Parts: sequence; structure tokens; C-alpha cells
Amino acid sequence: MKLLKILLPGLFAAQVIATIQVYLSNAGLYSALIATANAGYLAVPNRRAMAHLGEFGPAFFGGLFFTLTVGASLSIFAFAAAWMWDRVFSRNRVSLVFFLILWVGCLVSVNFKGFCPAAASYFLFVPPLVFAVALKWMPEQTVEKTRRSELIHVIPLLLLAFMWVPLAGSNMFLNMRDSFLLSDSPGKWINDFYYNYTLYSAEAFKSLDQKMIRTCNPDHIGGGPAANLVKEKLLRHDYFPINGYAKADLEISGKEGLLVFRNRGKEVLRIPPEDFLSRSGPILKEFSLKTDRYSFFREFVFFCLLTGSPIILYIILRTLFFLVLTPFMNPGRTSAMASVLCFLTGGVLLILLYSGSNRVVDVRNLSEAMESENWKDRVAALKFIGREGMEVSNLEDYERMLKSSSVPERYWLAKAMSKSRRPETYSDLLTLLDDPHRNVVCMAFYSLGRRGNAAAAGEIIKRIEASGDWYTQWYAYRALRALGWKQAKSK
Repeated sequence: MKLLKILLPGLFAAQVIATIQVYLSNAGLYSALIATANAGYLAVPNRRAMAHLGEFGPAFFGGLFFTLTVGASLSIFAFAAAWMWDRVFSRNRVSLVFFLILWVGCLVSVNFKGFCPAAASYFLFVPPLVFAVALKWMPEQTVEKTRRSELIHVIPLLLLAFMWVPLAGSNMFLNMRDSFLLSDSPGKWINDFYYNYTLYSAEAFKSLDQKMIRTCNPDHIGGGPAANLVKEKLLRHDYFPINGYAKADLEISGKEGLLVFRNRGKEVLRIPPEDFLSRSGPILKEFSLKTDRYSFFREFVFFCLLTGSPIILYIILRTLFFLVLTPFMNPGRTSAMASVLCFLTGGVLLILLYSGSNRVVDVRNLSEAMESENWKDRVAALKFIGREGMEVSNLEDYERMLKSSSVPERYWLAKAMSKSRRPETYSDLLTLLDDPHRNVVCMAFYSLGRRGNAAAAGEIIKRIEASGDWYTQWYAYRALRALGWKQAKSK
């Protein structure tokens, strides 16, 4: 209970920073999208979805991602540093230098490629705040009993981490989504909440190369055939030439026979025009790399997602158990029982996840898996069919699966259909674009892109223009690009 109380100021500070960060990112994206749409290009998200970029809700809820990753991790690390300085070093001021060096090192790293105020603010404000609060509220260490009570909090968490590590991997999050978030109403609500707001936070720390739509101001390269070829190459890589747009991601001018690439008024590259025309892709990747101020921050966020996020969820769950048990037990037993219940909860979730991800399907038991009453067996079979590139419409249960009540089953069916080339599966994919669940729709767009049928582009564009959901539009646009479709001005 007291631990969460110590961490809350850090989480609150992180949420304030994150909300401001995402709000400013949304404002910048809105400006770019309006300029893109006004210039006659297909903007994603469209005007209907981009209207939410100016609202407080997307900024606040999008900022929760940074709070529960960066904010949680920095708060926990700061508490751990305060605990070590108090318990191990007995608040010796000389030993404090070690922690200060770590703190300054993080600040230097996050600003190494250029001053990054949003990312730096987390490191600047959260650790000192939590460190100070922890020292003020940390109970004095008096007897051995205090040490034992502190170990009670740590041991179950360490055991859970040891148990969960073997399942860590690229498929862990998908397996967790299928097993826990797409199988019941509360889980679906959490899943929808995540996908409603995840792109707002993601957009706030992407590199140019990771962004879907990038703007370019070609005002100063003149006209003529050579300039038009440069603009064509830029457009092919989703850098939209917009004359007069002062906030463009890329500003191009000509000087001494060279193309000068600038970002935010700073010169980044000088390239001979013929080099750019022959190597536009690598050159634009180099431009993105040299203007990417968030590379360290992105790596840190991913690290926090695997460390700080699970720990803060454990602390919150333990606090809830503690509050529920407090009327029935003394504080010592309540604390111990709360830790035990957290361990049991994590263990049960691990068993459920393992049972869902450990199903082995091959040609010998494929028919048996497809006929199973358990949707997890059928999903395992669909994954096998997708990996092997088998024709999914040959299955006897194909028509039934299209109408399955299981969201994961429809999702993996849509993905397996990416390997099919039959006209009837193409029609079924178009039907799945009307599926009531966002994840299934996104996978249907993905499969349309993978199939390579350029005739699907017109239908996909219609869906983008009619949709109000940014996430499905994102998948739809990626499908368009996979089909070889290229942007062109509509006016």
C-alpha cells in the first residue's frame, strides 16, 4: 500500500508530461494532415478521424501508454535507488554520486541526437520526485522483521518473472491478446481501449521512416523536368510535396548543383540530384536516421514495457488485494496474503496462456484440430495452415469459421486467407471488412495487401474514405502500398 503511495507522484508527473507530449504531437499531425488533404492527397487518418486529434481525451488516454511504461519504470527505479541509498549505503552522501551519474547519463543519452524536451522531461522530473518522496515516507529499518516483510513483497514478483521469461517472445503479446482480451467482454473492452488510443502515443515518438505520411516543401528546387522527377521520387516514398508548407518534415532546396535536405531549419544532407534519383530510398532512410531524436527513447520504452509495466501492474493488484483483506486480518498477515494472491493470480494466467500457446498442430492432426470444440485448437490449426501456405478454403469447416463467434478464430482465418488466390476467398475477405471487430477487419486488409490483387485498391480506398477508425485506416493504407498503389493529387 505504502509503495504505491510513494510511486503515485511519479506516475502523476509522467501522466502530465505524457498528455502534453501527445497533445502537441496530435496538433502537429493535424496540421500536416490538413495540408496533405488540401493538397489533394489521400490523408490517413481521414478528415473524419483526424477531428479527434484536437481533443483532450486522445491526448490523455494516449499518454497512459507512456505513464505505464516510462513513468512506471522511472518511478520504480527511483524508489529502488532511494531504498539502496537508505538501506545499503545508510544515506552516505558520497555514495549518492553513483546515482547522480546514472541520472545524468540517462539525460545525456535521451538528448544525444538533439534536444528532445518531451522525452527528457520524464527523466528530469520523475526520478528526483519519487526519490525525494521515497526518502520521506520510507519506514525506518529497525529490526530483522522489517527485512523479512520487505522480502515478502519481492520474492513472489521474482518468482513470477522467472516463470514468465520462457514465454517471452514476439508471439507473447498476440497469445495474451487471444487468450485474455478477445475471449470475453471485459477483455474486449480493454482491447478496444488499447487500439482506440495506441496510435496517438505511437505517433509521438516515431522516426520519419516509421511514419505513414510525411510532408515535404519543394518550393526552392524550381520547376522543370528534373524537379518533377525529384518530386515523383519523394511521393513514391510517401513524402508529399506541398508547396508553401512551412512545417514540412523535409525542406528541399538547390545549392551549387546539389539538393540540400533540411529538417526544422537545420541542414541534414547534401546530395547530387542524380544520386537521389538513383538511390532515393536509402537516402531518405539516411535522412530519417539523422533526424531521429527518439531512438534511445524508443528503446527505453520497449525495455520499460517488459519491466516497469508488469511490475506496476503487480503493485496495483497487490494493493487491491491488500485493501480487500484489511478488514479481516492484521496488517502483517494481510501483506503476506496479498503477495501470495498476486503470485497465484500470475501463476493461473501463466497456465492459461501456456495451454493456449503450446498446442502443436501438423498435417497428421490437422483435421482433428479443425473439428475440435475448443477454439484454441482451431486457431492453432489456422496458424499452421498460414505458415505452410495451404489453401484454407479447402477445409470442410471453412464456411462455418467465417461466421464463428470466436474473434481470434476469425482473425487467424483472415490471415490464412492471405495465401489463397481463389476468387471466392477474395469475396470472403471483402465480407470480413464488415466484421464487427476491429482486429478482424485489420487482418482482412492485411491479407488483401498480401494477395497482390491490384483490383482491390479501389475498394480499399472507399473503405478508408468511409471509415472513422484510425487503426483500420492505418492497416488499409499499408495494404494499398503493398499492392503497389501510389499517391497522386486528386485535383
